[in-house]
Amino acid sequence: MACARYHVPMNDPSHVGANGAPSSLPVIRLKSDRAPGHPWIWSAQVHKPEQRLPPGSVVEIRDAKDRFVGRGFWNGHARIALRLLATHANESIDAAWIASRIDAAVALRRDWLTLDHTSDAWRVVHSEGDGLSGLIVDRYADILVVEYFAAGMWRFRETIHAALLAHFPGARLYWFAESHVQKQESFDCRSGEVPAAVEVHEHGLRFHAAPGCGHKTGFFADQRDNRRRFAELARGRRVLDLCCNAGGFAVHAMAAGAREATGVDMDAGILEIARANAAANQVAARFEQADIFDWLRAAVERGERYDAVVLDPAKLTRDRNRVVDALKKYFAMNRMALDVIPPGGLLLTCSCTGLVSEADFLEMLRRVALNAGREIQILDVRGAGADHPVRSDVPEGRYLKAVFCRVS
Repeated sequence: MACARYHVPMNDPSHVGANGAPSSLPVIRLKSDRAPGHPWIWSAQVHKPEQRLPPGSVVEIRDAKDRFVGRGFWNGHARIALRLLATHANESIDAAWIASRIDAAVALRRDWLTLDHTSDAWRVVHSEGDGLSGLIVDRYADILVVEYFAAGMWRFRETIHAALLAHFPGARLYWFAESHVQKQESFDCRSGEVPAAVEVHEHGLRFHAAPGCGHKTGFFADQRDNRRRFAELARGRRVLDLCCNAGGFAVHAMAAGAREATGVDMDAGILEIARANAAANQVAARFEQADIFDWLRAAVERGERYDAVVLDPAKLTRDRNRVVDALKKYFAMNRMALDVIPPGGLLLTCSCTGLVSEADFLEMLRRVALNAGREIQILDVRGAGADHPVRSDVPEGRYLKAVFCRVS
């Protein structure tokens, strides 16, 4: 993973005048005269310009009849050739526009959702959900983790970092882009120092967030409300936390009065953080390193039963051509989990694979129930917290599915 920290870039478009007046922008024309209906416009949907434009250039978008569509980022090297940001003719994509979007995103979390009263670990910017395609920002106490998915956002990094520090004075910034993103989007995010783990708080509990380690940006803040709801339902029960990562579900459950809790994960390093989280909250959760399929087979052979089970695996695919394979793996995981759940037990099964739709995930559960000869009663279907807003025209933004079930 390539990262950068405390670097002052010199090529922010707001400083070099790359945007200019709206009329001076390069024009990209669509092949269709219909509105795109989505902020992602694929390379096959556009006429490539005769002149080569640097990845992440701000451009004006026009349809096949030369009508104004909007303005956004162009990248001739990427599958997503255009990221549509603004659809009003009087909007310019410049430093002031980026800063105003960040202002609105922070105001949503602080003024509307009052997240500071609940936690100091929450999503500050959720890409398309906040109108900033290609940018994710997470807050962990005094650390802001910035993840770049688009060359256009990377070109505005100086503006982005300054706007964030205006809202979080004294915060430490850590930014990165996954290597496959840098390759696809054609930008270079220089390596830097990974910050030390920091303590964060959630619904009165203490956790370690480790930016740059494990999955995502350091801590699964998207499951914050689901952890609390699972803990409420798991009081007095024997809990099994599969693919437990840093042990959030197990720790919440024990703190809420679960009888016992066991977490299972393959990552030895993240399990050390899970044990530290249990110790920090003075709960006696147990964590074991194992492949969940091997662990479940052994548990079935021993006759073990757990009356509250959570299954929360990492993303299974980024490839649309592998969605069927991902669903087969979800089927296998959930089918095996049923074998340790007694009648009347609770199953919380999750998917953070954005390419797997909620409908397909629920259909997978229907087939699991049929195969097992069990009845799965769906109590609630949830997603990420409200700090992960979803645009109505970007269903991919609702990547997390969290299905609470009673198993008969």
